[in-house]
Amino acid sequence: MKLYLAAAVLMLVLAVHTAEAQEEPTLEQHFTKFGTQMKEIAEDLADKTKTAFQNIEQSELGTKTRNWFNDQYEKLKQKMTETFN
Repeated sequence: MKLYLAAAVLMLVLAVHTAEAQEEPTLEQHFTKFGTQMKEIAEDLADKTKTAFQNIEQSELGTKTRNWFNDQYEKLKQKMTETFN
């Protein structure tokens, strides 16, 4: 009788321990979760960077700067053409 009781208690302890072990994430699950979090952070950063560049491109300062560089390039190109022809 004691043997049956000991076996039943042992099975109960084993079942409880197994249930607790399943609740704890494994190393693989930790790495998967970490990878997912890094992917989300990278996507969020990419979206914010894209939005920032679009805002700069559409701003008045961005337009004036782009026009100034284009004018300087055209002047340099014209000067090079006059010099080497």
